[in-house]
Amino acid sequence: MTRATRVRALFALAILALSTFLALTQPARLGLDLRGGTQLVLETRDSPTAEADREATDRTLEVLRRRVDALGVSEPNLSRAGDHRIVVELPGLDDPDEAAEVLGRTAQLTVHPVLGTAAPGTDAGRTAPADGSTVLPDDAGTPLRLGPAALTGAEVRRAAAEFDGQDGSGWSVGLTLHGAGERAWARLTGKAACAAPDDPARRAAIVLDHKVISSPRVETSVACGVGITGGTTRITGGFDQHAAQELALLINGGALPVPVDIVEQRAVGPTLGALAITSSAQAAVIGVALTAVFITVVYRLLGALATLALACYALISYAALLALGATLTLPGLAGFVLAIGMAVDANVLVFERAREEYAAGPRARPRTLRSALAAGFRNAFSAIADSNVTTLLAAVLLFFFASGPVRGFGVTLCIGVAASMVSALLVTRVLAECALALRPVRRRPRLTGLAGLGRVRSWLSRRRPDLMRHRRRWLALSGAALLLAGSGIAVRGLDYGVEFTGGRMVEYTTTRPVDAERARAALGTAGLDRAQVSTSGDRTLTVRTERLSAAQLTAAGRVVDELGGGAQKVRDELIGPSLGEELRRGALVALGLALVAQLGYLAVRFRWTFALSAVVAMAHDVVVLVGVFAWLGKPLDGVFLAALLTVIGYSVNDSVVVFDRVRELRGAGRGTPFPDLANTAVLQTVPRTVNTGMGAVFILAALAALGGDTLTDFALALLIGIVVGTYSSVFTATPLAVALERNGGASPRRSGRRPARRGGRPDRWDTGARV
Repeated sequence: MTRATRVRALFALAILALSTFLALTQPARLGLDLRGGTQLVLETRDSPTAEADREATDRTLEVLRRRVDALGVSEPNLSRAGDHRIVVELPGLDDPDEAAEVLGRTAQLTVHPVLGTAAPGTDAGRTAPADGSTVLPDDAGTPLRLGPAALTGAEVRRAAAEFDGQDGSGWSVGLTLHGAGERAWARLTGKAACAAPDDPARRAAIVLDHKVISSPRVETSVACGVGITGGTTRITGGFDQHAAQELALLINGGALPVPVDIVEQRAVGPTLGALAITSSAQAAVIGVALTAVFITVVYRLLGALATLALACYALISYAALLALGATLTLPGLAGFVLAIGMAVDANVLVFERAREEYAAGPRARPRTLRSALAAGFRNAFSAIADSNVTTLLAAVLLFFFASGPVRGFGVTLCIGVAASMVSALLVTRVLAECALALRPVRRRPRLTGLAGLGRVRSWLSRRRPDLMRHRRRWLALSGAALLLAGSGIAVRGLDYGVEFTGGRMVEYTTTRPVDAERARAALGTAGLDRAQVSTSGDRTLTVRTERLSAAQLTAAGRVVDELGGGAQKVRDELIGPSLGEELRRGALVALGLALVAQLGYLAVRFRWTFALSAVVAMAHDVVVLVGVFAWLGKPLDGVFLAALLTVIGYSVNDSVVVFDRVRELRGAGRGTPFPDLANTAVLQTVPRTVNTGMGAVFILAALAALGGDTLTDFALALLIGIVVGTYSSVFTATPLAVALERNGGASPRRSGRRPARRGGRPDRWDTGARV
């Protein structure tokens, strides 16, 4: 074992030991879509008396935190997002309407003297300029003229729901005042006690959010000018237990400094989250097992070691999530499973280059397995780095421009990119170098999987098809695919999800199957004539509509329950129209920036002709994928955006590998016609593309079959993207690069960016040159 290998081994052991420690000692932080609960996004807005600036949002956050604490929710999470938004996560609470009612109310409690009654029909809220009184109806509907507030909720020390069955008042809210509030209450009731018993002025009006909730009459036992002392009183008004407890909670939490609007609301039942974890775990086990078998069959001993490195990759990625305190969401879990399949790519790149290096050694002095492996790592590093950077760009854009659980996918993908580099370039290399140092392995080179070109490469070596000879044909096929996809978008239109349009989506599981048309007709009879109804699987029914009040939600649940022989609400999402428009705009910006970022990076790393070709191929993949979803009638939502940006990274990844080989061959074979170089590069990289694609396909097929409804569409989008991306890198990007080079590129003599790297000689069959 060389010194460099020992250093790598120690470094790898240190990383694995730290990852194991974190995995055993740190609990995973699951998102609400995995453990169940409610998420609310509230947006502050200006009021007539206060501006909704950053400071007001911070004060609002503190008030909401006190209200959440009073709700008794375990492990709530509240955080500010930007200057005007607050994200509230309430695990275990599956009634979003109840949470929205408590958290969204301004809860401005004031107590006013009653000056008298107003004329019938007087508009509520009218202020008289003469005495500054305000007209508000009491709980019986009588319009009262109220004087300026004598005290506010700030002077309330404590509020508690109380039950008194002796005097028949039932549930009420007891208030304990302090300081100035105690004295103000005594003055207010002392003045009211001076009025006649039947005079409305003997009452005190308790107002919550500009609504009179109680107007008790001061008892005759209270002395005029003295009032009620001791700083205690009760709010009565025919409350039940729930209403009394909610009012006490609002008063104790305090008034919001500025009003808030609920712009996003999500609720997931705990059973759905548990099912998602179970199904994703099953998909991961099956997909990784199939990938492990495949890579072991193709690369034998080194494939088995790469499988072990994949297990280390999974451990490192999981530990990184724990160390960063990242929340694992349902799309993030899918990204975690997908990244395991994508991590195969770096190993495949290295092994294919090592095979080439071993086969290309001079007969007088053939390469050893260890030198071929070292050359494989050295020559594959550029392609690995470029392909991972392009994927990382897509993941970063997803994090900044997506919202909710989909951002977790971006975080997971970023971690996966870094962990795959460590797994392939460090762990796999240490394991492979240690294995190749063993004498039994050196004596049986075919056991390693490096002493042979493989079936795909051998077939291409014998046939050596000239793919670039028919480049116009391939470009015409790509154009036809674009036309077909574009016609789907034009004819069928795009079905934007609730995230991008705004509205409400409620998902139910039923005891027996429910026909969508029958459910739509029944909901229309119940007053939801504009509801969109869809079914998936045997017992899952989804209702989508623009707005859905609490009463309509109850009616919808009753209808579905009757049709399905019993129903359970497992998902409830509400997106405000302004937020939906913002998310849709953010998605378009993310896609535009992805195109520009990839173009800029590739232009720096390669030639402008290569960069433009790769970006055109990427745009081709985007249009085809969107068109296929349009033809299938699938919704375009945040999860689809995650899949789309992943496809962008994958598409550029494939093109980068081809163009990296073109650049290398161009530096080694100056004077060779560019179409021949491009054709050779494609033939050399096809084995990598096929083997990497197969590893990802196994994972995605398992997710599509076992991952549930949400992950099925996600996996379907990625499966389509992989097939289209593989095609476009060979039959769109490369032919287009050939056309651009012939028309506007530099001459072959000046086009190479750098000479061939050491150990980077092409195979004998690559260019026809004698080695």
